[in-house]
Amino acid sequence: MAESLLFSIAEGVLGKIASPALQKAIAIFDFKNQIQELRGTLTAIKAVLLDAEEQKAKNHRLQVWLDGLQHVFYDAEDVLDEIECEALRKQVISQYGGIKGEALHFFSLSNPLILRAKLSHKMTYSYVNKSDVIGRDSDKEKIIEMLMQPIDDKNLSVIPIVGIGGLGKTALAKLVYNDDSVREQFQLRLWVWAPKDFDLKKIIEGIIKDATGHSLSNFDIQQLQTRLQDTIKDKKYLLVLDGVWSNDRRRWKELRDLLSVGASESKIIVTTRSLEVASIMGTHPAHNLKGLSHEKSMALFKRWAFDEKEKEPRPELLEIGHDIVEKSLGVPLLLIILGSLLHAKDEETYWVYIRDSKTWELVEVEKDILSVLKLSYDDLPSHLKQCFPILSLFPRGTKITADDLVRQWMAFGLISSVREKLAMEDVGVEYVKDLWRRSLIQDVEETGSILSFEVHDLVHSLAMSVAQNYCSIVDLDTMEISERVRYVSIPTASLDEISNYDGVPPFLRKKTAKKLRAIMFQYIVDDGVITRNFARTCFSKCSHLRFLNLSYGSFEELPSSICNLKQLRSLLLFENKQLKKLPDAICKLQSLLELTVNGCTKLGELPKNMKRLVSLRFLYITIKQKSLQESRIQYLENLQLLGLDACKNLQVLFEGTCRLIHLKELEIEDCGRPISIPFEKLTSLERLRIKGSSLMLIPEKKSSFPSRLRRLSISNFEQVMELLQCLNECACTLESFCIFDCPSFMAIPEWLPNHTRLREIILIRCPNLSRCQQTIGEDWSKIAHVPRVQLDLAWVQRTEW
Repeated sequence: MAESLLFSIAEGVLGKIASPALQKAIAIFDFKNQIQELRGTLTAIKAVLLDAEEQKAKNHRLQVWLDGLQHVFYDAEDVLDEIECEALRKQVISQYGGIKGEALHFFSLSNPLILRAKLSHKMTYSYVNKSDVIGRDSDKEKIIEMLMQPIDDKNLSVIPIVGIGGLGKTALAKLVYNDDSVREQFQLRLWVWAPKDFDLKKIIEGIIKDATGHSLSNFDIQQLQTRLQDTIKDKKYLLVLDGVWSNDRRRWKELRDLLSVGASESKIIVTTRSLEVASIMGTHPAHNLKGLSHEKSMALFKRWAFDEKEKEPRPELLEIGHDIVEKSLGVPLLLIILGSLLHAKDEETYWVYIRDSKTWELVEVEKDILSVLKLSYDDLPSHLKQCFPILSLFPRGTKITADDLVRQWMAFGLISSVREKLAMEDVGVEYVKDLWRRSLIQDVEETGSILSFEVHDLVHSLAMSVAQNYCSIVDLDTMEISERVRYVSIPTASLDEISNYDGVPPFLRKKTAKKLRAIMFQYIVDDGVITRNFARTCFSKCSHLRFLNLSYGSFEELPSSICNLKQLRSLLLFENKQLKKLPDAICKLQSLLELTVNGCTKLGELPKNMKRLVSLRFLYITIKQKSLQESRIQYLENLQLLGLDACKNLQVLFEGTCRLIHLKELEIEDCGRPISIPFEKLTSLERLRIKGSSLMLIPEKKSSFPSRLRRLSISNFEQVMELLQCLNECACTLESFCIFDCPSFMAIPEWLPNHTRLREIILIRCPNLSRCQQTIGEDWSKIAHVPRVQLDLAWVQRTEW
């Protein structure tokens, strides 16, 4: 039987016990005997888990026991993390001394014994790859025909596409949306994912952002409505409202009235699973999407299940494949995921297991394919079983960047580097790519250093299904959460429909909030949502937090009681426009991996003891300081990324001693004055991004530029030619070269053709660079060897890496 989530969690706790960091902590506090007992208990539990989970469907008491056991494992992990945190804190105090007023008070040594007692007691889911869409030509032509039909009346024309989850409604809409004839027909093309509750503010904001590229999250609903009508007034537009669930006639009428100011030939496509929604919104008969024919289904399945190099798949597997396809009801998502699942399986017995699974009965009777999709979850390796459910905390239909997801996984302790010298961030990206190979994420885009993707609605539902015991979506007025919940995600962004909100959600005041590991928001929040009292309550009530998002908050100072969150690994404070000061106590968070205070335009300076944040790997800042010397960030040996955003007074990064031996990425954006950067000391720098800023470039120091640079991105930068000259001697490692909005960029550098590692060149809105036209341009020969070349948003050369 495939390993279960519970089995994976047990393995994760055992892996933590074996980690060098915890072993060092055990030695410091002399917990060897207690930890050996814990290891023995966990090992014994793990040995019977697989058999027990096979039987749980038949035994209610066993199901209750297993559910409880999962949370005991989490309690065990909390204690182990606390031991590790305190050992790290003791080490920092020993090295740097104590901060004034800090007491050397460590946690109760009885915790492991309490834990052992607990254990004993508990023992009784707008771009589409056309080659991936099969059998939808006829559907596409029918929708386009409806789009091209003249309007008989003044009513806004709405075309619903209806079908069960996974049939490819969104893929079909994308095929139509990107068709050349449709592009020519409409002045504006807009795509918005509809929130499940059809929140009008979010939809309007999404339409404006897609039309203009600007986020207006700080606008109220009246301002957004005015901007929407200004944006589409008298224009012929095509709007796709993707994934509509709500049958709220009132909200649809409000949106329809706002959209009616466009030209009368404007059209809307709605994708939905509900015939009722189609009836409420549609002005055309619903286009009911049906399953693919067996022939088309088999073609799609074979593409994913068998190696393209194989001339003929094994007959016995092909025969079983026909049976599986027959059961799949022509649902493309199911065919793709099952094909991906079976691709690496050579054993005939496993193909038979999938074919004969009892979960197909639900598909046949209830048209519910989630149960079959779960087979792909069951096949995940242990580490991905824990990582995959975290996708449920992101809003449906949004673009997720791998960086954001990986940092969450790191904060939750779900990534461990098993290969020497491989950073956790790189391991996390490999996890994301593994989900991609298994087709559990889609619409993956890889540009420069950014990897982004979407999660299909059904896969998102699968993630919610497997995470229901410990991940929860809550609102600002949620009264209480289950004591088993560890991660909460808040989709509410506005106080418009929240009554009696006093700055703290009621659930945060209850005892059940004590064990929370993550508090995150799905959208940009309005003023007044995240208050100082909100922050203070998190610090006092949720002592086990690993991830805390207080961005777009409305407080001037962060309470010093943040030092209570000893296990905190990610603290997000960006775009807090009122924040003026960070407490010195923040430097007591020795487990902190990520600190973001960019966009905090009133923040005066960083605390002077930043060197104490010995685990810090990601630091984004907006500050008023002229130099970061006094903040001691140059001593952060584990720092991987440093981001400087709108640091208008900054002139010197730091001088003298530098221990940033692992700094791989430097981002400098919208900084007002020329900044002196000691590049010669940043020996590990691999990624450099400069936008709207100025550097102190000294010609004599050309040879001191980073020798490991792999990715370079330059935007709105007058010194582009000077910087490229500095790269002459050290660009041999360069893989990605991206330049945007640079009128001063006049010519491709002479050194570029010599560097065979270069895989991507993107040149956009550089008006004085006119020699790179494919084949005929004078400088084309300098870049023709690069696999991927994009000129002004058009790929003129694109091959797979």
